[in-house]
Amino acid sequence: MKLKGIAASAMIATALYYCAMAGTAQALEVTPSPPSIGADVPVTYFGPPPSSVKPELVGPLQLLRSGEIDQTEGTITLPLYQGQMQGTGETVWYVLTDTTDEVNAAALGLNHSSKLAYADTCRAVREARQEFDGSLTFATGTVDFSPERSVTPGTGPNYFPPTQYQPGSVGDTNYTPLVRIVNSGNHIYNAPVVAFGVSADQIDFCGGNPDHSLVHDKVTAICPSAGTVTMQLTSGFSFTKPVLYLSTETDAMLSATLEGATYAPGLEDIPVGRDDTAFSPVERIFLFTNGPTGTDNPQRQGLNSALSDGRGPLNVLGGIPTVATDYSPLWDVNLGEWTQAAIDNGYRSRLTEEFAILGFVQKGWITGPGGEPYGSTGLIVNCPIVFRFL
Repeated sequence: MKLKGIAASAMIATALYYCAMAGTAQALEVTPSPPSIGADVPVTYFGPPPSSVKPELVGPLQLLRSGEIDQTEGTITLPLYQGQMQGTGETVWYVLTDTTDEVNAAALGLNHSSKLAYADTCRAVREARQEFDGSLTFATGTVDFSPERSVTPGTGPNYFPPTQYQPGSVGDTNYTPLVRIVNSGNHIYNAPVVAFGVSADQIDFCGGNPDHSLVHDKVTAICPSAGTVTMQLTSGFSFTKPVLYLSTETDAMLSATLEGATYAPGLEDIPVGRDDTAFSPVERIFLFTNGPTGTDNPQRQGLNSALSDGRGPLNVLGGIPTVATDYSPLWDVNLGEWTQAAIDNGYRSRLTEEFAILGFVQKGWITGPGGEPYGSTGLIVNCPIVFRFL
C-alpha cells in the first residue's frame, strides 16, 4: 500500500507534527508512576531498578548514552561535531546517533544498528573522509535551513490535507543523514545535520531561543564553544515500554514541514515493506488515524486525538536495543484505521506494542486508511531511539 498522495501524507505528517511538538506534556503522559503508589512505604525505600543490574530487565535505561537527557523538558544535549564540504569548504554542524560499528558504538555511547549496512543503496548513504584533525569532509549533501516552516491547515473538522506547507529545512537531492566513512573502517553513521554553512558565532545560542533560519527546528539550544546542542525529543511506545526518540529527517516535504524535520531526498532510496527480513534496513513505526480521543482519556492515541487536543499521537515503534535484535533508526511508516465494527464493539483502545497491533489487523479490526490493505505507506522517518522508561 503506497500512500504518497497529498491527503494520505497529510494524515501521517500531522500525526508526526503533533508528536514532535507536544514536548514536555507528552513526555509526562508516558512517564511511569512511582512504585510507592498503593504501598505502605515511601519511594525512597525501594531499591534500584532491575535495569541498573541488567539492561534487558525492566526499568529506566538511557539507550543513546552520548548525551544528557532532561526528562522534565523532554530534551537531550548531544555532542556537536564540526565538519566541512568537499570542494567548497562549507561548514557542516552535525550530531551522531547510530552506527554499524558495534565497538565504537559502545565506546561513544551511540546506538548500534547493524541493519544500517543494508541502507547503502543509491542516494541513501553518502560518503565522507576523516581528516588528520578528526573532522569529516562530506562528498555530497547540503541542507538549507533558511526557509521558514509554515503550514495552513484545512477547514475543520477535517484539518488535512493542509492548503499550504513549507518545511523549515530542505536537503539537496543527495542529502541523507547516513554517512559512510570511507577511509576509517567504512562504517555507516547516522549523522543528522543541525546547521550548515554558518560560523560558530552565527549559531551561538548557548542560552536557548535559537534562530531556526540557521539551525534545525528540533534545536532548543546550540553552543559551539561548548561543543553541545540540545534537541527536542518525542514520546512513544515500543513493546509496551514508553520511550523517547529523536526525529530529525523524513523523505516527504509535507511530513518534514509538520514534523519540524529536514526533508532528506536521499532517504527516498531506502527500501520499505520488508521489515525484519534478510537485508532490510528498516523497522516499522505504527500510527493511527482514529484512535480514542479526549485529553483526560487514558486510552487516547492517534491522529484524531492529536488534532483535537494538541498533544502527541503516541506512536508505536518496533524493535529497539535491549528489547529486540533488529533495531534501526529508519522507521517505515505503517498507518492504521480502526474499523467501525471495532469501534461499535468497544475494541478501540490505546495499543502500545507491535504484535497486538498486528493481531487486530489480522482479525480485521484495523485496516489501512479507508479500508485499504494494511502495510507500509512508503514513507521513512529517521528517529534514533534515546531513552526507555521501563
